[in-house]
Amino acid sequence: MIDLDPPGFHPPRPVAGDAGTRHTVVYGSYTVFSVFQPVFSVSHRRAIGYHASLRAHDEDERHVPSHEVFTQAARRGDLLELGRLAESLHLGNFSAFDSNDEWLFLSLHPAALMDTSYGDAMLAGLKALGLPPQRVVLEVPEQAGGETGRFAEIVDSLRKSGFLIALGGFGAKHSNIDRVWHLRPDIVTLDRVILAQASEHSHIERVLPGLVSLLHESGQLVLMGGLSTEREALIALECNVDFMQGAYFAGPSTKPVDPRIAASAMDALSAALRERVSARERLQAERLAPYVAALEQACARLVAGEMLEAATQPLLALPETARTFLLDAQGRQIGDNLVPLGRRISRRAKRFSPLLHSEGASWERRPYFTAAVRSPGHAHLTAPYLSINEAHLCVTASIAAQTAKGLQVLCVDINWEATGL
Repeated sequence: MIDLDPPGFHPPRPVAGDAGTRHTVVYGSYTVFSVFQPVFSVSHRRAIGYHASLRAHDEDERHVPSHEVFTQAARRGDLLELGRLAESLHLGNFSAFDSNDEWLFLSLHPAALMDTSYGDAMLAGLKALGLPPQRVVLEVPEQAGGETGRFAEIVDSLRKSGFLIALGGFGAKHSNIDRVWHLRPDIVTLDRVILAQASEHSHIERVLPGLVSLLHESGQLVLMGGLSTEREALIALECNVDFMQGAYFAGPSTKPVDPRIAASAMDALSAALRERVSARERLQAERLAPYVAALEQACARLVAGEMLEAATQPLLALPETARTFLLDAQGRQIGDNLVPLGRRISRRAKRFSPLLHSEGASWERRPYFTAAVRSPGHAHLTAPYLSINEAHLCVTASIAAQTAKGLQVLCVDINWEATGL
C-alpha cells in the first residue's frame, strides 16, 4: 500500500475535477473516475442499466486499486466526503451517457443509508442533473443494517421517493429469504458464490431455477452477475433470471455498450441455450427409450389380463429401474411397490425405510398421474424430482389404460442420479 502521509504533509481535500468530457475526483496524487458495466436483459436484447464502479490512477497514469484510495481516505477522516463526491461523480458521468431510459445501479455502503440526510442529498443531486429517481437503482448489501426496523424504514422511504431498491449478494453466507420479504426489494442480485457452486455441482444447478422462481413469486426481478464464461451465462439463462451482467458480455467502461453488439451477443446466447437443451433432450430420450418401450409392453400385457408381477418383469430387469407400481382412477396405489429381485437395498433406502411401502398411498396430485389420465394410451415422462420413497432424484414414466378393473395407471421410477442425465 502506498503511504501518502510523509512527515508534515497534508493532502488536499477531495475535489471535483474533469478529464476531457468525463467528471473525476482528485484526491492528493490520485484521480478517481467512473466506469460503467452494462446490465443486460436477454429478452429485450439490450442493456437495460449500468452498474457504476470506481477506478483510479496516479499522476503517472498508473492504475491504482480504488479501495486503496478509500483506505487512505478512511485513515485521514475523508471517507464520507470522498464517498459523496464519488457518488456525484457517477451521477454526473451517467447523465452524460448517450442513453435512453436505462437504470443506474449504485452500490451503497450501509453507513450511507443510515444517514438520515442521504435521500434528500441524492434527490437534490438528481434534480440538478435532470435525472428522475426512477432511473436509479440503489443496491443494498444483503448483510447491511441487521434486522433493525429503522433500516427497513429508511429503505422504504427511499422507495417511496422513487428509487428502485436492489438487494445485493443474496445467497452468500447467512442469506435468508425472510430478509427479502422484510425489505421488499424490486431486484435481487444473486451472489457470485451461488453461480460458482452451480458450475461445479449439478445438484446445485438443478436447484437454481427453483430459487429464481421463488423470488419471482415473491415479487422480485432477479439479476445474476459475475458471468465470465458461456457455461455460466447459459446456467443463468436457463434459470430464467431477468438480468445478466459480467465480463462474458462486457466489462466496465467509460462508454455505453453498442446496441448492435449487445443484440448480437444476446441472440448468440439464446441460440446456444436452444442447442444445449436440444442436445440434452436427445440424450435423455435415447437413455430413457428402453424404459418407455418396456413400460408400454408391460401395459399391453396388463390390459391383456396378465398379473402385474408377470407383466412388469422385463421392466424391472432394466438396470436403473427403482420400482414399478399401479394406480387406480383416483390416483390411489393398488398393492405395494414392485422392486427388482436381488437388487441390493442401498444404505440411503434403509434410512428412509418408513417411506418404502406405499400400498393405498394417494398420488393424485403428482404430474405422472395427472398427465397419464389426461391422455390414456400414451407414455409420459416427468422432469427429475425428489422421490418420496428414498429421497433421491428419479424420473417417473407412466401410462394410463382401460383394464378389466377400469382405468389404471402403470408407473415406473427410474434412478435419475445413477443414469447421470
